[in-house]
Amino acid sequence: MSIFGSIMGKIMGNSARKQAAAENKAMSSTPMAPASTSAPAVTATSPVDVAARLDEMKAASSQKLNWRESIVDLMKLVGIDSDLANRRALAQELGYTGDTNDSAKMNVWLHKQVMAKLAENGGTVPANLLD
Repeated sequence: MSIFGSIMGKIMGNSARKQAAAENKAMSSTPMAPASTSAPAVTATSPVDVAARLDEMKAASSQKLNWRESIVDLMKLVGIDSDLANRRALAQELGYTGDTNDSAKMNVWLHKQVMAKLAENGGTVPANLLD
C-alpha cells in the first residue's frame, strides 16, 4: 500500500484502506504499467471529520504531537515511520517537484498535500489546514 493510502486508511477507516489496497494491487499487477507519480484517488463511503479523528488519536497518545502543523507528527500519530526516506517517498508519490534535500520546505508542502488529498477523498478538513 502507498504511504498516503496508509495514512488515509488509518484516519478514514477500513473501507478507505481496502479500496486503496485494491487500487494499488491493480496498478502493480498491470504488466509494463508506467509508474504513477500521484496517489490514487480513493473515496470513503461517508465523510470523515479528519480533525476530530486525529484529535481523538492524539488524546489516546502519550506523545505530544502537533499534527495540525507537522507532517512528521501526523505520520507518527497514525503509526507510520516518519523518517526522511518515508517522507521523500510520500513526496514522490504525491508529485513533489521541489528539492527533497530541503526537508523543511518539503515537509510544509507534504502536510498541505496530505490534507488536500484527504479532503479530495471524502474527508472533512478545516479550511485553515487547506491553505
